[in-house]
Amino acid sequence: MKTKVAIAIAAALMSASCAMTEAPTAPQQTTPPTVLATAENNQAIAGQELTLKQIMSDQDWVARSPTNAYWMLDGSGVLYQQKREGSQLSDWYHQPLDKEAHQVPLDKLHNYAYNDGIYNADKSLLAYTFEGNIFVRDLTKNETRQLTRDEARQSQLVFLTNGHLAYRQENDFFSVDPRTGLTQQIASLALRDAPKANSEPKDFIAREQQDLIVFVQVERKNKADRFAQQQQLQEKNASLAPQPFYLGEGKQIVATSLSPAGDKLIVAISAPQKWREDGDIMPNYVTEDGRIAAEPVRSRVADAKPVEHEILVLDLSSGEQTKLTYNTLPGWDEDVLAEVRRENYAAEGKTYQSEKKPRPITLMQDWGWQSGAIRWTDDGKQAALMLEAWDNKDRWIASVDFAGKRFVNQDRLHDEAWINYTHNEFGFLPNSDTLWFQSEADGYSHLYVKPLNGKTKQLTQGKYVVEDPTVSSNGEFIYFSANKPHPGNYEIYRVRTDNAELEQLTALGGINNYELSPQEDRLLIKHSTALQPEELYVQAVGSDSAQRLTNTVTEQFMSFDWVAPEIVPVPSSHVADPIYTRVYYPKDYDPNRAEKYPAVVFIHGAGYLQNAHAGWSGYQREFMFHTFLTQQGYVVLDLDYRGSKGYGRDWRTAIYRQMGTPEVEDLVDVAKWAGENANVDTNRMGTYGGSYGGFLTFMALFKEPGLFKAGSALRPVSDWAHYNTGYTSNILNLPDDDPIAYRRSSPIYFTEGLEDALLINSPMVDDNVFFQDSVRLVQRLIEHEKEDFETAIFPVEPHGFRQPSSWLDEYRRIFKLFEENLK
Repeated sequence: MKTKVAIAIAAALMSASCAMTEAPTAPQQTTPPTVLATAENNQAIAGQELTLKQIMSDQDWVARSPTNAYWMLDGSGVLYQQKREGSQLSDWYHQPLDKEAHQVPLDKLHNYAYNDGIYNADKSLLAYTFEGNIFVRDLTKNETRQLTRDEARQSQLVFLTNGHLAYRQENDFFSVDPRTGLTQQIASLALRDAPKANSEPKDFIAREQQDLIVFVQVERKNKADRFAQQQQLQEKNASLAPQPFYLGEGKQIVATSLSPAGDKLIVAISAPQKWREDGDIMPNYVTEDGRIAAEPVRSRVADAKPVEHEILVLDLSSGEQTKLTYNTLPGWDEDVLAEVRRENYAAEGKTYQSEKKPRPITLMQDWGWQSGAIRWTDDGKQAALMLEAWDNKDRWIASVDFAGKRFVNQDRLHDEAWINYTHNEFGFLPNSDTLWFQSEADGYSHLYVKPLNGKTKQLTQGKYVVEDPTVSSNGEFIYFSANKPHPGNYEIYRVRTDNAELEQLTALGGINNYELSPQEDRLLIKHSTALQPEELYVQAVGSDSAQRLTNTVTEQFMSFDWVAPEIVPVPSSHVADPIYTRVYYPKDYDPNRAEKYPAVVFIHGAGYLQNAHAGWSGYQREFMFHTFLTQQGYVVLDLDYRGSKGYGRDWRTAIYRQMGTPEVEDLVDVAKWAGENANVDTNRMGTYGGSYGGFLTFMALFKEPGLFKAGSALRPVSDWAHYNTGYTSNILNLPDDDPIAYRRSSPIYFTEGLEDALLINSPMVDDNVFFQDSVRLVQRLIEHEKEDFETAIFPVEPHGFRQPSSWLDEYRRIFKLFEENLK
């Protein structure tokens, strides 16, 4: 229920937001209220009618927000991309801090594509790639030089300690003097066995032939002499390219990393991995030639087999090749799934015997990384790798003892559920052998530092999540964003690496991401609120005011009277922490009205995603649809159920081995809260959601009949054994190890529970959640002789819809479902 406090907060935030938008002054940070209200829209034009057709049309009418923004090298402005109106293409723009933006011409674009560039030691040179070619900017002369121009793709740029620039081209490594252009090959990786002068006879006949025939003996001797001579030439003559490192037949290269010293190369290899089998296809019924196309798609988690990476250290000076084993890592041979396997064996009447044996281990695969799992000190003398067990229960940061030819464990993070696939950023502080890293060791993503073989020190702590860390050039600070003021409000901070002193840099409200300027004196802020899509702001470090750079929201969007949701901490009946929920009320909402309101509960997708926050939602059509629903007299609720992002490790892992159980419990609590606090008729509630939200719509209707009178499942998962490995095996293990978890978590096993109205919306060319998921579940419903369900198919749509006509058709059906069942 709205309170005077919440209304006062809404008014205050409305005023602060407008001040920030119109003037370069940020609002003062206040203590977060129990109910977080977001900014109101005071630019609406009275009487403007909102329609589903308008909401679901091409989103250019909302905003063409800046994307991929980064600083100019001199800090005088920023570069960003903006979608071209009426097109899927985007253009690049240069936005000076004191002038209007202008488009970057295509013939000049290579001069500005340095966002992921690397500096040399004294920061006089910057190297980067554009369209696969290498460019070097001389920052003292402000000149750009192109070093390569070919069809080959160069990557993995590294400035070496001798001043040369190294790069990878396919499986070869080169160094180039950026001032002279002289290029030389420094290493080559060959996926085959090392050549030999002569092979041994393979059988009796071959042995006899070589013993009996003199001609064969002479030919073998000549071949051996030529081979020996070539080997001697290779060894004695420095003008030749180095001998390849032969990694063996039947291998594939997973990752490589060259030391800045230019003397070592760390390589991860594995057995060849297939991302699909021949039978993994998806029919595409609407094609240019009128035929049915069999589109290749990913394999399923049920078909997955464990993978192990082999880590090699290649000495570029001596040619020595060393394999590093994992037996120095704590827990490398533990049977961490013993209890899970024991439970599943017992269910089949068998007894499980646990034993210690090597676990498959790989490089860490973080979903948000750009730099990879191998990091070096600036001088190239030390290296650290982030490794993970393939069973998802352990993550190690291990340095390499090059002399001892072994891993040295620096940090082990163990989780009985699963290690997060994000919040794993790490590296060495500049000009130091001290590691810094993110970890959920205390239950939340926080920052730590640790000298090699020294003591770990925690830099940040508290019930908030650290995101997007950036280390200053001198290693004195780590900058980051975090939801410290409130779970739904992300501000920007920095922490000292020596004494953990924390400093808040922004107080803008909403959601704020950032880029630190090259001079490290300003922040480029990507700021949004619940009613404003992301725009660019600049704020000096140490200042309390922000200058707005872009204004891409259309007047048409601003003309509508959008409903600003309140963020309410709904009490949970199962855990101590609340269920943060966006609540949308009708404009004429009356908490004492005799006729209670119908309500709709939106269930966000992805599972691990946060949507009940104070920024612009990634579900922008759904946000607008929720205002439309309030205009039709509905209260709308949008919860961050257990498993959502932004609330720490325990909230994330509550769904381990039981997807669909804690989330539905949270839906029950939110529905109960709405009945007791928002004047909602709990007998007239509906729900909808896509992907993971579609899965939870199924689980809510199947396991809690009557909770919702109607539900619409969009692009829904019905059987987790058919989903991908990287996501599903984290939460449910592998089906062969843990069939109990899959049967407990997959809607297809609970279809008999359907009693309420169900609408299934399924795209047919969805290569993420296959159309087959809906087909199999519909067959189950037919076999159960269920009546009150319908299926809508979308023949040309993938997982994320693209056609406005499809969006409109889908949401007309959803709205009709609610109108017919909730009113």
